[in-house]
Amino acid sequence: MRLSLCNEVLAPLPFEAQCRMAQALGYAGLEVAPYTVCDDPQTMTVQQAQALRQMAADHGLEISGLHWLLVKPAGLSITDPDPAVRARTVAFMRHLCELCAAMGGRYLVHGSPAQRRVPEGSSHEQALARAAAAWALAGEAAAACGVTYCIEPLSRDQTAIINTVAEAVALVQAAGQPALRTMLDTSSAGLAESLSVPALIEHWLPSGLVSHIQLNDPNRRAPGQGAMAFGPVLAALQRGGWQGWVAVEPFEYVPDGPGSAAWSAGYLKGLLQTLDHRA
Repeated sequence: MRLSLCNEVLAPLPFEAQCRMAQALGYAGLEVAPYTVCDDPQTMTVQQAQALRQMAADHGLEISGLHWLLVKPAGLSITDPDPAVRARTVAFMRHLCELCAAMGGRYLVHGSPAQRRVPEGSSHEQALARAAAAWALAGEAAAACGVTYCIEPLSRDQTAIINTVAEAVALVQAAGQPALRTMLDTSSAGLAESLSVPALIEHWLPSGLVSHIQLNDPNRRAPGQGAMAFGPVLAALQRGGWQGWVAVEPFEYVPDGPGSAAWSAGYLKGLLQTLDHRA
């Protein structure tokens, strides 16, 4: 298990300063939200993405992947009834796959709830079908770039499109794209799933369709700052032989971004050391 930090936690620090702080806190990687490193990620070039990769490497870090994919530019949606809007969005998703590969990332996490809501005048079934078509095309692009595109199940207060791992798995299997997978966000899982997070891990990890883990409490704060116990979560990952990234993604920073990042690193590394001693 390798620990990554979602880089917006340290924004608005410049990216190099984010790298310096993340490395000092003990993270092995940064998971990048494209809007934090380029005001319009549509205009980011492969060369600029490679420069970010080198900057991270200069501080002993990797860019593990990308998330918060569709925040900028404005007007993106995979569920919009206008085919032109969806085509522009899919083109951008393809571009993000290229950028992820250029940054050395291994995965993209498609959360972006505002860009996958059920539009007024559309049924849930119509919106889901549009989203499924867009994700299938993203899976094709990801395969061409050698990365994995992960559909993120999100809690129902954020979106009605894909709330559980089971729903995401069904969509992934129907798409038939090997580079299209799902992932587990512990905050949303704690709100949307009937099983506990450790039970979800034990159930779905053997399928090979869960390709990433994000750690946060259902109260939207850092792991260890709420009611969810993360020792059993990490233990379930360890039993399942997880060797991928686990990324810290709080939404409310207590006491602030750097403090939240420091808390998370100390808390999770302590739990991992305890598990290693017991193994």
